[in-house]
Amino acid sequence: MKNSKKASALLVSVGLFAAVTASAANAETFTVTSSSFPDNGLMDSKYAGKGGPRNCDGENISPQLSWSNPPEGTKSYAIVVTDAVGQHGLGVDHWTAYGIPVSTTSMPEGEGSAPSSAFVGGLNITKKDIYLGPCPDVGDAPHHYEFMLVALSLEPDALEAGLTRLELFEAMKDHSIAATSFVGRYARNK
Repeated sequence: MKNSKKASALLVSVGLFAAVTASAANAETFTVTSSSFPDNGLMDSKYAGKGGPRNCDGENISPQLSWSNPPEGTKSYAIVVTDAVGQHGLGVDHWTAYGIPVSTTSMPEGEGSAPSSAFVGGLNITKKDIYLGPCPDVGDAPHHYEFMLVALSLEPDALEAGLTRLELFEAMKDHSIAATSFVGRYARNK
């Protein structure tokens, strides 16, 4: 009985230590979130693409983004939004933005929907330097749109405007400190 109580007390102590350690670690984790929808949540159609040859059914409004706890040495950020299964598995680049100063900790809803002084515009799949909302094939299961934020050791003005996602990744290769992401899901019914 005595050993059983000691074992229980030890397990409780270990559990508390693990909880405190996990809490402290989580407090310092580089994260990106959105008040527009939760991680792995369904996106409202206002964040989807609008019109065009695919007759997209949304409003093309970029979602709100917030981030915290940048790693030491961060001088700027990049945002990359992709749909890995779009174009029947070839992938779709929805937004490439960079040159975001380290002092920036959020972007309001709609900030990426038009050229802005808040970021340097890279090119999406349509060769535009702004956010392009989701527009999967009608009837597809919800696609997963990854919103990735990369902390960089580059000054905000280090890269020229108009880079594609692949060109940006090449330019960031030796300057990426950390990345974090979340996912929004979207499907079209009509």
